[in-house]
Amino acid sequence: MMSPLPFCQVAGCDILHAMTLYSIYLHVPFCRHRCAYCDFNTYAGMEKKIPDYVNALCREIRLVAESAGERLGVHTIFFGGGTPSLLPADVIKSILETLKAAYQVCEDVEITLEANPGTVSADYLLGLKRAGVNRLSLGMQSADNRELKWLTREHVFADVVQSVLGARKAGFDNLNLDLIFGLPGQTLAAWQYSVHQAIALEPEHLSLYSLLVEPETPLIRWVERGLVESPDDDLSAEMYEWSIEALERAGYHQYEISNWAKPGRDGQIRSCRHNLQYWLNLPYLGFGAGAHGYAHGARTANVKPVDAYIQRMTAQGHVQFPGSHANQSFTVIDRQEEIAETMMVGLRLTEMGVDEAGFMARFGTGLEDLFSRQIKRLRAQGLLEWTGTQHRRLRLTKQGRLVGNRVFREFI
Repeated sequence: MMSPLPFCQVAGCDILHAMTLYSIYLHVPFCRHRCAYCDFNTYAGMEKKIPDYVNALCREIRLVAESAGERLGVHTIFFGGGTPSLLPADVIKSILETLKAAYQVCEDVEITLEANPGTVSADYLLGLKRAGVNRLSLGMQSADNRELKWLTREHVFADVVQSVLGARKAGFDNLNLDLIFGLPGQTLAAWQYSVHQAIALEPEHLSLYSLLVEPETPLIRWVERGLVESPDDDLSAEMYEWSIEALERAGYHQYEISNWAKPGRDGQIRSCRHNLQYWLNLPYLGFGAGAHGYAHGARTANVKPVDAYIQRMTAQGHVQFPGSHANQSFTVIDRQEEIAETMMVGLRLTEMGVDEAGFMARFGTGLEDLFSRQIKRLRAQGLLEWTGTQHRRLRLTKQGRLVGNRVFREFI
């Protein structure tokens, strides 16, 4: 088994250095079609707004950089959505150039772009690579075209295959595929087929998510009207447990509850460095409509509507870092809340967990000094365990991964 990245290391830096490196999330809220299960801040049929939106996005990037009072170091950039692949490659390049002019972007920066299969041509993928994108995340979701139709996805599995082939030809050597399990009516065999097809495409990274029936989506209305059944939690758990074993046999290392990666040439697993920033509760800036950020002891959330975001970013004047004119909320996080959030997100890391030494370096106190009662009870229930030799790490057991939310609540 590969050695997990210690809590006190992010991309080879100690925790104090890591806390000075930022990640940047860029939200692209445009979609050609909004899927029935999606509750993200996305809008269909608004592509004409893209030029004005990109201008506003770049203004926000520069505004926050200027308010920081220093040139911030950035080691990951993530284009999420929505469908970021609706932006032309030259627009992606322009946004990246804006970022590099405003921030100290590391030479080995990880730049991820989410894309929907069927929206990326060979020429477009080549354009993305030339623009600087070096990690691609494709929303495969399923290898069964009937399931894709039920999910109201616009692509078929053949589009996934073509997108992967096109990405490889363009030079991408770091690909992620997203899959969804626990669909109403989905059998274990159907899920196994999708996972096997994904493995056959040999991506470096896989993200597997259980379907959630979210408020204010067409899916919840279908469930409430009895048109579809609610997901079967027991079957979903069986699918998840099977996936853990199948992906381990295929050479994938599970490093987070929903994420697996293969080792790279250097022997380190190809974890998503950007998402590790979230799970380690380290600083990130969020730009765009509905984007969230967490830095300098404050959490920010931007307004969601595209027009409101564009309008707000026409405002003049200084802002308080890490805020911007687009903020709908700016919340100062106290030490107790930071500790609770660090526990909640850190325990999602299935191998790493929360490292005692790293926690002590960050907060000046030990895990058992604060949570002895919770840790003792959860260990007795078989949901938490201590692991590691030189540095003790507290992590979920395999049983604990199935009821992660129950464990997380103990620390909030």
